[in-house]
Amino acid sequence: MALKLDVVTIFPKMVEAGLAEGVVGRAKAAGILDVVVHNLRDFTTDKHHVVDDVPFGGGPGMVMKPEPFFAALNAIRDTRGMPDVVALLSPAGERFTQDGAKRLAGKGHIVVLCGRYEGIDERVREALATEEISIGDYVLSGGEVPALAVIDAVARLVPGVVGDDQSVEADSFTRGLLDYPHYTRPAEFEGRKVPDVLLSGHHGEIKKWRREAALARTVDRRPDLLDGAALDADEREWLTGRQADRSKS
Repeated sequence: MALKLDVVTIFPKMVEAGLAEGVVGRAKAAGILDVVVHNLRDFTTDKHHVVDDVPFGGGPGMVMKPEPFFAALNAIRDTRGMPDVVALLSPAGERFTQDGAKRLAGKGHIVVLCGRYEGIDERVREALATEEISIGDYVLSGGEVPALAVIDAVARLVPGVVGDDQSVEADSFTRGLLDYPHYTRPAEFEGRKVPDVLLSGHHGEIKKWRREAALARTVDRRPDLLDGAALDADEREWLTGRQADRSKS
């Protein structure tokens, strides 16, 4: 059964363009993903299709009105079925991680709400959203780019979306670690050589090198990930040795 995704936005072309290419675009064409992008303005009742208004209490900017969001979700429920998740993209949301992507990939129907301007009326958050998602601690112009990021991360984990399942299993963060370095032809370029072990044909040594390289990269760049990483006994032994070497230097 296809994963059903509905996106509500005032810039549908922006989202549709991002979902038309790559593995997501191919999965849509193959029927593995069932994606519909809804224009929030279609759910307004005034002739100008206004989706925002001034904030109560004063202040800068405009706030997105609740009525179009409620109408959009009612229409989605009527035509597409009851969603398992209604995710509001928000800087106040829970930080999106690979574990979050895995959880959402196990759902059958996800609705994503994209905000703009100064924010969305709080009643949308209270009554419609089942969860809030943030992709990081910075400010964007709206929820469309975060929606594309979330959908891409989730879609990759749906069986059949990525042709090579081993590629998904080896992705960064799958086990809580960064990915190991990758190389391709030529074996030497501008004086920089591919590590000899990768040219050896010794699959056991290659696997060991890649595991240690992933650990080393994580230690150097994102040591905060190690507390939650799924490490086996050999990796923990390597990490202990690496930490001991560092303490001596």
